[in-house]
Amino acid sequence: MAVTVREFTMKHYDAAIALWKASEGIGLSQADSAPNIERFLCHNRGLSCVAEEEGRLVGAVLCGQDGRRGFLHHLAVSPSHRRRGVGKALVDRCLASLAGEGIRKCHIFVIADNEEGKRFWRRTGWEERTTLVVMSHDVSP
Repeated sequence: MAVTVREFTMKHYDAAIALWKASEGIGLSQADSAPNIERFLCHNRGLSCVAEEEGRLVGAVLCGQDGRRGFLHHLAVSPSHRRRGVGKALVDRCLASLAGEGIRKCHIFVIADNEEGKRFWRRTGWEERTTLVVMSHDVSP
């Protein structure tokens, strides 16, 4: 059975959110509500992607850019499809799309105790930046 990688659209949202909720190491918040994901996809048209096998979603990743840098969020692959190149195929497609838009560097955020996730990223050539600290501020009233 072949896995197909295609653009993430809102028709994939329910299956993607279910996959993310079932995946260890994925932190979800209100930012991942359907309206917010739809806004993200519209703002970053064609960059995010899913992997499907026989019409069933088996992987998903959000990809965006700010004009300078690319960012990947929520890469997840169903346990039944891990270590089969699905995650790498999703990432490769995102990176190619970013390069096509002139973006030369991409960042990811990995939850500190997500050891399996960190192993994946290292194995696929990503390096941990220990000189940066992520800080957040809530802008809602």
